Parts: sequence; C-alpha cells; structure tokens
Amino acid sequence: YSCALVSWFLPTSDHPCEETGMWTVEPQVDEFGHQTVSVVHLDCILRAAHLIGVAGKDPIPTRLKHTDSLDAFTAFYVNKYADHHAHEIAF
Repeated sequence: YSCALVSWFLPTSDHPCEETGMWTVEPQVDEFGHQTVSVVHLDCILRAAHLIGVAGKDPIPTRLKHTDSLDAFTAFYVNKYADHHAHEIAF
C-alpha cells in the first residue's frame, strides 16, 4: 500500500523564531497525552519536513542517536533552509 505513518505537530507561536527565522513546532497530543498519528496516502503528502530539535539551555548528550531525536526533544525547528523547495513552502 502506498501510505505513510504521519506524526502531527502544532506551531508553538504565531510567528517564526526571531533568532533563526524558522517556525517551532511541538507534537500534537490527544487527551491521554499520546502523540497524534495518522496513516496517510502518499498522494496527500507534498513533502517531508526536516525537523531540528530545540536544545534549550541543557547540553545535548553526546551519545544521543538521530533515531532518538523525536523522543529526546519537546520542540523542533521546521528547517526551511534544508533546500530551496523547503524554503519556499515551509510555513
């Protein structure tokens, strides 16, 4: 089947970060605190988003693997600088 499991995110503000120019998002959760996900047909997806974890003031553990990033951070930048297509459509 031509589908993908999509994790949904919500903007944390009405404007992008002043320092980076990127929008910040956080996971959308249901009433039980579980992240909202959906199975979506590939025809409904324009492109994937490149997310960068918002680190805050604490140092990032050196042993953090990229595969654990969605669990390690509570907010993310939507990287509009990943390529020129992302720059045109990211927020």
